Amino acid sequence: MSARPVKRSLTLQGHRTSVSLEDAFWLAFREIAREEGRALNALAAEIDAARDPETGLASAIRLHVLAYYRARAGANDST
Repeated sequence: MSARPVKRSLTLQGHRTSVSLEDAFWLAFREIAREEGRALNALAAEIDAARDPETGLASAIRLHVLAYYRARAGANDST
């Protein structure tokens, strides 16, 4: 796995954009979309729409991945 960010393309609202993410975050992002039964671009568009304009899209995706797995870990702690 690469520790350095790799640039990948996404389509948001009909426009192509690129996002630089480390392999671990990209794989987790794809896994989240798959688990939720959603297209990767649709999840990216939702994150893009909800992010603070001062926060880059790649950072917003990383934060979403972190929040997703923290919430799952918290849900598992209560069982």
